[in-house]
Amino acid sequence: MTVAVITHSHCHLHDNGSPYHPECAERLDAINNRMIMSGVDWISRHYDSHCAEREHLLRVHDAEYVERVFATSPTEGHAMLDGDTGMNPHTLDAALHAAGAVVMAVDLVMAGSHKHTFCAIRPPGHHAGRSQAAGFCIFNNVAVGAAYAIDVYGIDRIAIIDFDVHHGDGTEEIFSGNDKVMFCSSFQHPFYPFTGADTNVPNIYNLALPAGTGGAAWREAVQTHWLPAMREFKPELVMISAGFDSHLEDDMGGFNLVERDYVWITKELCQIAKEFAGGRLVSCLEGGYELSPLGRAVTAHIKELAEFH
Repeated sequence: MTVAVITHSHCHLHDNGSPYHPECAERLDAINNRMIMSGVDWISRHYDSHCAEREHLLRVHDAEYVERVFATSPTEGHAMLDGDTGMNPHTLDAALHAAGAVVMAVDLVMAGSHKHTFCAIRPPGHHAGRSQAAGFCIFNNVAVGAAYAIDVYGIDRIAIIDFDVHHGDGTEEIFSGNDKVMFCSSFQHPFYPFTGADTNVPNIYNLALPAGTGGAAWREAVQTHWLPAMREFKPELVMISAGFDSHLEDDMGGFNLVERDYVWITKELCQIAKEFAGGRLVSCLEGGYELSPLGRAVTAHIKELAEFH
């Protein structure tokens, strides 16, 4: 069965207000071009995402914040939601289609159309909390999808795994103390957003690791702290905040992961999904800003999603 790759042309049109901003449209081009060059495009089925509805957003974001995002959306030029996160006239549509992609991915895996899905979307989402934008993120895409799965499909146990180099602080805030969600985040510490290292909440499994962490140490931490806990939790749906700025060649962080590490974690999470969730797995793009390693790493991730049995 092919992997579903979900995106939308509006995601290319968003920009944060600077030609040098690292969260740029070329990120999606790098992924698409590498998929075509490697042949992975032929084992993928592509979908245009739907637009998220307000009810989807309001499951995880405060109404006042959602209204502020809509009100801030400019008709020309740029407006800033925070110091890092800007909006142009296309940003609101991009953010709605990014969140809508994850809702669509949940629908696809729950219907059995695909076991594995990847959302090639921007803006990313894992820093967006209930009431604020942060770190290039506007709506928390993976959280929108998880809350939708709980409310619409009655899923009781969702595992969200975030391997971005930055802590998924927005996702943690949204689901902290929620016994239907197991949230696992590995991240460089101390580093932006300078959160997560001291979290002591039963459903949160954080791996705060030092700069310079390579594949061997990261894998050992995942094997020790995440995989046994996930098997005990028995998730009915596996979701990934897939951040590739933990790559050795990405200067947005100080981790030293390479393609084979992303293949390894993808395979491990597909196995967890196979054991407990009927294979259902939804992956969402988060970080990754150096174009060549981003394209290579995402392509390796999607290839494993497509080929895992």
